[in-house]
Amino acid sequence: MFSKFFIERPIFATVLSLLIVLAGLVSVNALPVAQYPNITPVQISVTTTYPGADAKTVGDSVASPIEAQINGVDNMMYMTSVSSNTGQLTITVYFTLDTDPDIAQVQVQNRVNLATPQLPSAVTQYGVSVQKKSASTLMIISLFDKEARYSPDYVRNYANVYVLDAIKRIEGAGQATIFGVPDQAMRLWMNPDRMASLGITTSDIQSAVSGQNAVVGAGQVNQEPSTGQVELNFPVLTQSPFADQRKY
Repeated sequence: MFSKFFIERPIFATVLSLLIVLAGLVSVNALPVAQYPNITPVQISVTTTYPGADAKTVGDSVASPIEAQINGVDNMMYMTSVSSNTGQLTITVYFTLDTDPDIAQVQVQNRVNLATPQLPSAVTQYGVSVQKKSASTLMIISLFDKEARYSPDYVRNYANVYVLDAIKRIEGAGQATIFGVPDQAMRLWMNPDRMASLGITTSDIQSAVSGQNAVVGAGQVNQEPSTGQVELNFPVLTQSPFADQRKY
């Protein structure tokens, strides 16, 4: 019906086409132009770990309080939450395209701080990380030892300590992460029968391990409060914790 109307009136169709072209020429200067326009929503990632908890426990005791506080933050569109049986929690908050990522990160951080008193003590001790996140990957770097001189654990730790920090300092690099768990850790297997005979619990073992791995200051000689006039203070240097792996 519409095509027949314009076919029977060619002059009207020509004039209308010219008006559309003129309107486009007038408005072309007002169109926003960017070399790298934002085509994906702004994302803020909230991550934490609840050691020893399963996915349901993490969702009920950690994810729910944080989600309740984050919900309704300015310019927020929606958010997703993923809990794993390893105790890890990842909440991704999506914002509109015109949102400033720095402002969004500060707002989410303030909402997370409101939920911190409701979280378990193990989670608050581990900490809750709030970071800007991008859905697109610009580059993937693979680091390996082609001469097989070093072990994979050594190469992984080298990348985490030296290479990752160097990439983060590159101008324009927004985010750099290592796939997997880069930080070294120690896992303890406990004998329940031996623990029952000694009358201790897992909390006692955890406290003992934390106490043995604590790095504290030994103090100073002649530090206050002291009697009389003191001219010099001498720091006390103690033996540092073992850093090398040895077999005993």
